[in-house]
Amino acid sequence: MTDPVITATNLTVRYTIGHGLLTKKAYLNAVDDVSLSIDKGSFFGLVGESGSGKTTLGRALLRAAPITAGEVIYRDDEVRYDLRALSKQQMKDYRKRAQLIFQDPYAALSPRMTVRDIIAEPLEVMGLTRTREETDARVREIAAKCRLNLEHLRRFPHAFSGGQRQRISIARALVSGPRFVVADESVAALDVSIQADVLNLLKAIQRDMGISFLFISHDLSVVAHVCDHVAVMYLGQLVETAPTRALFARPRHPYTSALLSAIPSLDPDDAGNAQKLEGEIPSPADPPPGCKFNSRCPFARERCRLEAPALRELAPDHFGACHFSEEFDFSRGGATGSAKGLQQA
Repeated sequence: MTDPVITATNLTVRYTIGHGLLTKKAYLNAVDDVSLSIDKGSFFGLVGESGSGKTTLGRALLRAAPITAGEVIYRDDEVRYDLRALSKQQMKDYRKRAQLIFQDPYAALSPRMTVRDIIAEPLEVMGLTRTREETDARVREIAAKCRLNLEHLRRFPHAFSGGQRQRISIARALVSGPRFVVADESVAALDVSIQADVLNLLKAIQRDMGISFLFISHDLSVVAHVCDHVAVMYLGQLVETAPTRALFARPRHPYTSALLSAIPSLDPDDAGNAQKLEGEIPSPADPPPGCKFNSRCPFARERCRLEAPALRELAPDHFGACHFSEEFDFSRGGATGSAKGLQQA
């Protein structure tokens, strides 16, 4: 039995576009009918290309983006919240329990505040401490967990490297004692060696504090290093979700297979074997009919252009949204039999 901290059911985030005196109202589904569950104390990965809706989904789970339809339930040992029906007081409490680590450590920190003031700001705004001494004690405690020295607290952000700034951002997100944290591309702007240091820090914090992470990334090699479970998103929808090892061992969707094949390999025999996806990701304002991936899928058939596949369980805890998941072996980037003649105009 799982014990989820976040459960989303048929979650949709829709924006109105092109509405004016002479233009017809149109809609853009940035997140389209997404259902997922994030267990307590887990490290849940969300991957996909830019424009797939990953950040919007993360913001919706924090109630930082409007939830148009569906249901999102937050649970911990003390409360249960329906995020679409939060009162003002509940929203204030939820802000303590759910936090965000931003992508760009250079833009996320105010250059006019010391590190101590940056980390202390959530405590002061949320009224979590009563005295300055109590605030300083909490700041020092969380700074130590994030491997920041005490002398760092007196400095300004410009004095730090990118990795140090990201640790400051992590400390600010954790100082309120959240149970759920969204890390949105939190290592994408860092050098590879620094990425490993920050990822190891996040894993250590997850183990020590029991925090549940939603880790958003476009890099599957990074996701493989830290995540217990992975969901793959394309054009606002989940196309596959599985435990990390199962997804890497046998992907059940051609889009996942293409992302996996793009991971750089040190094996010279793998050189040039990356699957090339034709074209770019379509606009979410004008998605293709049927399966949203059919315009770029090398295995698309006529059924794919007419009927949208449902996300269904193909193996224990392994879900995929492809009509032909049983017929094709996507782990080898091709069909179980001959791939000739599968594409139809």
